[in-house]
Amino acid sequence: MRQPDIEIYLREDHVKDLLAWLPEAIGPVVLDEPKGNSRQGLIESQPPVPLMIVRKAAGKWTSIWFDSEATPWATDADCARAVHQALGHEVRCSVGSWNETDGEADADRWLKVNAEGESEFVWAL
Repeated sequence: MRQPDIEIYLREDHVKDLLAWLPEAIGPVVLDEPKGNSRQGLIESQPPVPLMIVRKAAGKWTSIWFDSEATPWATDADCARAVHQALGHEVRCSVGSWNETDGEADADRWLKVNAEGESEFVWAL
């Protein structure tokens, strides 16, 4: 089932690699000037995909949020796999769709995709 938006986490020092790869994967990226720890922008695809990047959203990890279902990826995990394959860096994402009405039980369950494969873990900061 296609998720309404996509969010992944990448270590801060690899965000430049992601931004260099995105135009090839989905379309040109136009970013606003940084505001504090975040930047907003747009991927110029058809239809355009709003993008938000939040530095240090979880320690050394940056949140990359594609605010659209019109991405090449149906789920966060699909995106994480594609980014890891393209960049070779560990990518983290939620194990599936989650919202506040689901309760807290699964809120800390995450998936990491890296050179060792895929595995679930509890990401509690």
